[in-house]
Amino acid sequence: MASNLSPVDGERFWNTLMASAEIGKGSRGGLARLTLSESDGQVRNLFRSWAEADGYSVTVDRLGNTFVRRGGSDDSLPPVLVGSHLDTQAAGGRFDGILGVMAGLEILRALDDAGITTRRAIEVVNWTNEEGGRFPPPMLCSGVFAGIHDLDWALQRTDQTGVTVAQALDAIGWAGEAPVGSRDLDSYFEIHIEQGPALWEAGIPLGIVVAPYLARGMRIEITGENAHSGPTPMARRRNALVGAASVALAVNRIGHAYADREGKSTVARLEASPNIPGIISDRATLFVDFRSPDPKLTAEMEERIRASLPDSAAETSTEIAVGDSWTFGETSFDPELIDLVRRSADDLGVPYREMMSQAGHDAYHLARITPTVLLFTPCDEGISHNEAENTRLEDQLPGLQVLFGAVLARANR
Repeated sequence: MASNLSPVDGERFWNTLMASAEIGKGSRGGLARLTLSESDGQVRNLFRSWAEADGYSVTVDRLGNTFVRRGGSDDSLPPVLVGSHLDTQAAGGRFDGILGVMAGLEILRALDDAGITTRRAIEVVNWTNEEGGRFPPPMLCSGVFAGIHDLDWALQRTDQTGVTVAQALDAIGWAGEAPVGSRDLDSYFEIHIEQGPALWEAGIPLGIVVAPYLARGMRIEITGENAHSGPTPMARRRNALVGAASVALAVNRIGHAYADREGKSTVARLEASPNIPGIISDRATLFVDFRSPDPKLTAEMEERIRASLPDSAAETSTEIAVGDSWTFGETSFDPELIDLVRRSADDLGVPYREMMSQAGHDAYHLARITPTVLLFTPCDEGISHNEAENTRLEDQLPGLQVLFGAVLARANR
């Protein structure tokens, strides 16, 4: 049923979310839909079928980024872009990212229902590999779109089994022909569950993100030497796995040292080779990220992490070096769009809180090339990247209504 506040159809919107939740189910009620997996291909096919059935054009670029377009009265003008991602973590929720894509689709459908023609076209995008759970770093393909990463570098990123992005795209039939980037945009809107507890605890239905945390990540490589785990003397061991453990502890301690200033550091992934009993590992890889609301603190954390590596190497008789590194959250969101969202919320009587974003989002990269705004909605207890992630239509509808009003106003500019 359409809301009396705007023409969005909450039931239809929720049904798209629940249809997505049937594809790539996890073992605990959430989703395990890693990017470019078979289930990711299935949900992409469903999304495209909905778009084409509703009469919208669909464009897929070489990285599988997908753009669904509803034309405007002056299609020579750059479009308003709305979106997020359909991929999930290996143990993910039903709403993280997916909410933003389905919200964009509902905006197009609601405009059709109301017989509204916008001056500018509106496009809905599904970004490939936002999570980075299969192909690090996160927000990989929006990063290429924004000119941060090189296309060929992205296509050759590998998962833990050695499959490249290019091979995975081909395997599910989603390697498009359109160039990545080079699309003129008027603006970008993204709505996302908060993934933290602030809105849920306060009972506030909408967060307007005014700035991101500055976040950085690294791939740290540890090199040791294979040896038998039985007869090899302790003094002669060069165990890469132990070297990685030393780095992980150092990173964790540094995060705790900055915790009173909202600094956070994480080691979320460890790979070791050969990773079997009876043999000492000769190689290990750690994926580290760290962030804070103050860029100076983030820089300090990076300095301390890098400074800790020689000590870990000396302690464990290994060689430790930083491989790839990446940064996101350097660009603030657009004041004009933030004010537009405020006005939309005020017009609808929707309470909101202005806040910072601690998690990374595709909006971070888009903010480098076009005016961008990010909206948050509550999720139960702030739980996310967990199959227990949950919310309800009544928690999401106010944010969707505000987004509709802001996008419509911008598209008629």
